[in-house]
Amino acid sequence: MKIYHNPRCSKSRQGLEILKNSNNPFEVVKYLEKPFTQEELAELIKLLGIKPIDLVRKNETIWKTEYKGKSLSDNEIIDAMVANPKLIERPIVIANGKAIIGRPPEIIKSIL
Repeated sequence: MKIYHNPRCSKSRQGLEILKNSNNPFEVVKYLEKPFTQEELAELIKLLGIKPIDLVRKNETIWKTEYKGKSLSDNEIIDAMVANPKLIERPIVIANGKAIIGRPPEIIKSIL
């Protein structure tokens, strides 16, 4: 089990608590400190079963100033998230061969 975690995000901290309380072993990946490669993020998006745009935090300033309103391909959106990991929704949990965006955090329980 793995959680892609941002310690400054309250939803991510709540997701981390859910994993701690599950008593299952898991790995914490602080993706702001160790950013995704393009390939890693593309694989994660595939595992989530979503479009790249669905993983973007569209209220982030960098999105509004640099990308909003532009016609971007899926690869360009992934490149934007790789270059600016703050744009990635969090937390993301992988468990039992499935991945989920923990918003709301309680949804994490559905894949434990």
